[in-house]
Amino acid sequence: MKVISLISGGIDSPVSTYFMLRSGVEVVALHLDNRPFTDDKQVNKALELVKHLEKLFEIEIKTYVIPHAKNQASFARNCKRKLGCVLCKRMMLRIAEEIAVKEGADAIVTGDSLGQVASQTLQNLRVETQSISIPILRPLIGFDKNDIIEVARDIGTYEVSILPGLCCTIVPNKPATQAKLEVILREEVKADIASLMKESMGGAK
Repeated sequence: MKVISLISGGIDSPVSTYFMLRSGVEVVALHLDNRPFTDDKQVNKALELVKHLEKLFEIEIKTYVIPHAKNQASFARNCKRKLGCVLCKRMMLRIAEEIAVKEGADAIVTGDSLGQVASQTLQNLRVETQSISIPILRPLIGFDKNDIIEVARDIGTYEVSILPGLCCTIVPNKPATQAKLEVILREEVKADIASLMKESMGGAK
C-alpha cells in the first residue's frame, strides 16, 4: 500500500505519517508551500520532519513541495472569506489526489483530529472529503492535542515542529465551522479551480 501524506511544519502531520510508516505503509510526502503567507522556516521544518522520519525508519521518503499561496490568494480575493480554510483544505486534497494518481498511491493521509480547528469540525471534514474520490486516512481523528504532543515527544518530531516559523497569515478572522457543500461549490466557481490546479502542479518540485 502506498499513500500520499500531507506534511506541514506543525505537530500533527508528522505524527500521523509516523503511524502509517509504523504500519509498513509506503509514504510519499507532500508539503503545500504557502509562502509568502508563511515563511521559509515552515518549508524547512517540513523537510526536516521528513528527514527525521527517514532516519527513524531507515528509509527514503519521496517528497513533493507544491506552491499553494496563489490558491489561497484567489480564495481570499474572490470567495467568501469565512470559507477560506475549507476552500484551502479542499484544494490541498485535490493536489494530493493528483500526486496520488502520478505515484500510483491508494490513499491520502492527513493529520486531522476532530474539532481541533475550523477545518476539522465534522461538517467541514465531510465537505472537504467530498472534493476528491480517493480515500482519506486520518490516523489521529480521535486524539486530543495532548495525546498527539505526547507521541511527538516520544518519536522526536516535537522539537522540530515547535521551532519558530510564521503561521499562515491569510486565515480568516472568523472561519466557518459548518460549511455547506452547495455553498462551497458556488464559491469555487469564482476561483477557477482548474486553472489554479494547473498552475500548482506546474510548480511542483
